[in-house]
Amino acid sequence: MPVITTDDNGRVNLPDSFLNRRHIPANMEYWLDERDGELILHPRIPNTRKLYIEPTTRCNLNCVTCIRNAWDDPQEHMSWETFTRILDSLDGLPELNRVVFTSFGEPLFHPRILEMIAAIRKRNIAVTVGSNGLMLKPEVSRELIKLGVDRLVISVDGVKPETYKNVRGASLIRVLENIHAFNEQKIQLSSLTPSLGIEFVLLRSNIAELPELTRLASKLSASRVIVTNVLPYTEDMRQQVLYGHEPQEPFKSGGFPVNLDAWVTWGTIEMPRMHWGAERRCRFIKDRAMIVSWNGNVSPCYALSHKYSYLAIDGRKKDVEQYILGNVQQSSLADIWMSEDYVRFRSEVRMFHFPSCPDCDLRSHCEMRGHNEGCWGWNPSCADCLWAQDIIRCP
Repeated sequence: MPVITTDDNGRVNLPDSFLNRRHIPANMEYWLDERDGELILHPRIPNTRKLYIEPTTRCNLNCVTCIRNAWDDPQEHMSWETFTRILDSLDGLPELNRVVFTSFGEPLFHPRILEMIAAIRKRNIAVTVGSNGLMLKPEVSRELIKLGVDRLVISVDGVKPETYKNVRGASLIRVLENIHAFNEQKIQLSSLTPSLGIEFVLLRSNIAELPELTRLASKLSASRVIVTNVLPYTEDMRQQVLYGHEPQEPFKSGGFPVNLDAWVTWGTIEMPRMHWGAERRCRFIKDRAMIVSWNGNVSPCYALSHKYSYLAIDGRKKDVEQYILGNVQQSSLADIWMSEDYVRFRSEVRMFHFPSCPDCDLRSHCEMRGHNEGCWGWNPSCADCLWAQDIIRCP
């Protein structure tokens, strides 16, 4: 075995004999790591595929299910300077194929959101927009279609107007009218895109309407329904939780017919997991995704992109600290993505080298459970992440 050395920055220098034997490219840089006594080489590759951009933390609603009920973050728009820094970094991410404009605010609330989308589309990168639908006026819909947005996801947390109003404090009828107008604009422009997705937050108060959801989605010509459990930030929302330790799958993922003008296609409904299990995986890591918050901070996932508190699966309050790996004002996205901490963190999450807190015999006495840290492994810890269980889902 040849000697492996590192330079002053911790980067690995591999001898040609090792490269030839292992079929490893000689022009690639690596971070050297150690786990359980074994050496690990982590390649430094700018292979980000998906970028979530948070245009704003402001919103036109105050939903009872929202994280904004459990944080002290400012309500701000992303500055154009910060967005420009993101744009300047995109050339360094050759595998990037999708940008998702969504956040814990309403993306359409940003005064320059259409300019942001246009700037991304000029680079021939696919765009998803997430929205509550209330600001989806016909002129906005027309611009989204003309700009080539290929996915639009609307949050609809109730099929009945009164149920929707209890969750979102707004009119479901207005949202449905905006979606119908959006579909009319697609017909006028002879466009099949953006495809429409519906996101539904599952609660005790709306689960009875779930069978009606696919019928509504079919009428709205939606091609996808994403159902997620609620992450409870308050005790009131804790009472709305449906998932738990015991297996319970009240509904299954499947499909439904969708009428698209003169022809019929098939839509999909994706259900969340309803119990804690042994299998854990992170969709953000699997999709090679990164999050850029309104102020330019870069985080690996939604769960770690803000500071907040929530009630964990056992009902205990958990304080979450942000995990910031860089800021676009100081570094390019590629440099942040290939930084040692970010590369090593992704490796730990892929292996899910974390404890399973809900299964631990010491969980009732563990003080660490009140924070996003673990008794061993990488910190911040993903030990009881509900996203990794598919209990909580994102577009």
